[in-house]
Amino acid sequence: MISKLKTKFKNLNLSQRFMLAGLLTLFVGALGIGFWVENQIITGVIHRAGATTALYVESFVAPNLQELGTSEEILPEHGLALENLLQDTPLGQQIVAFKVWNTRGKLLYSNDVNAIGKTYPMNEGLLRARLGEVVSEISALQEKENQAMKEQYGQLLETYSPVWLSGTNQVIAVAEFYHLTDDLDREIDVLKRNSWLVVGLIIFMMYLLLSGFVRNASNTISRQQADLNQKVKQLTELLAENQKLNERVRKASASVALLNEGYLKRIGTELHDGPAQDLGLSILNLDSTIGKIEKNLSKSVDSKIISDLTEVEKSMQIALKEMRGIATGLVLPQLADWDLFDTVSHVVHKHEQQTNTRVNLEIEGETNGTALPIRITLYRLIQEALHNSYYHANGAGQSVCVKNNSDHILLEIADTGPGFDVPVILENTDRLGISGMRERVESIGGRFEIESRMGEGTTIRARLPKRVNGDRKNGQN
Repeated sequence: MISKLKTKFKNLNLSQRFMLAGLLTLFVGALGIGFWVENQIITGVIHRAGATTALYVESFVAPNLQELGTSEEILPEHGLALENLLQDTPLGQQIVAFKVWNTRGKLLYSNDVNAIGKTYPMNEGLLRARLGEVVSEISALQEKENQAMKEQYGQLLETYSPVWLSGTNQVIAVAEFYHLTDDLDREIDVLKRNSWLVVGLIIFMMYLLLSGFVRNASNTISRQQADLNQKVKQLTELLAENQKLNERVRKASASVALLNEGYLKRIGTELHDGPAQDLGLSILNLDSTIGKIEKNLSKSVDSKIISDLTEVEKSMQIALKEMRGIATGLVLPQLADWDLFDTVSHVVHKHEQQTNTRVNLEIEGETNGTALPIRITLYRLIQEALHNSYYHANGAGQSVCVKNNSDHILLEIADTGPGFDVPVILENTDRLGISGMRERVESIGGRFEIESRMGEGTTIRARLPKRVNGDRKNGQN
């Protein structure tokens, strides 16, 4: 049952939820306010009746009890006067019983003649009245001396009023009155009914005002929510389109990488087969010419000519060596047939052979499942980083660490060289090496970072995807 109610409540819109919750809250609040007002009305009516009784005592009863300031007995003529007061006045006609107590709990006057002169335990009302306070309450007549009235009336309005010694602040007796509650009950019922009506109307008007306000606010929120949902839908579509474009860009970048390697291979081949061959042939011809000159010329000829020609030959040999090195560096090995381990190992060992340095190599994880564009990027990235390390740090403490995880590859290349100020280097647009490495990595959806401190070495980190756009056509092992 509770679960069904919760389900129904969840199916309500915002304004309906508030109206239901507000109705319950206002209903509970109306009950609390109504009962409080009702209690205040009853208390006020009873206190008013007590005040009226106290005024009656002060005006008519107290003058006939002044002898109690010095005596323990009420004079007979004053007792007769009290009896006449209860019979001849309108208030007296509403009084069922009347008693006079001294300040020690002895009954000095009562309608019940047999009870006069007896001493009873002093209750709270009598004690408070003895201290000068008027006490009124609806009594269930539980006291021993009231058993006869209880059987006849059930309950009465009981009032204790102090009797003061004239001209002083001394309480000399306590007058106790018992009123019928019929008129009092009718008055209380009318006031209670009116108070409940007023409270109900006020709460109802509050509920209507709050409901109208919440309904307007809910309609505004609903419109805004609909607009927001529409914008979210448009944004989602835009993000999906951007994702597609991003994937196309990455795929295009991978294709460009393959094309670039093809161009570099062709340029390297042409350098090797063209200018390098011509330069080699020129060196051979120059060497032959120098030999002929040395053989045919006399010893008296200045040897400076032979020395200059020899220096030209050496320069040409150096240029040929560098040209062949450039051509070899431009041409990648057959990476299509290699896995990740072969690719990384080859570029590291090649660097060691060319520079006569030592590189600490670590490869973790599976070596298969890597797309060819990713392996090309790894090869070029390691090649460029190790070259920079050898050129700027003299190859000190070179290390390469490759971790092949389930969906990405982590690469870290470090040295213990002099280091440099990274922000300054990055601001220098002439530094193409770092910019080129970053562009290679980011173009295929990877992340690139470089960390270096003066005197503490340099570390390059890259996080690369294992494949480009989930496409396995670009050559994977």
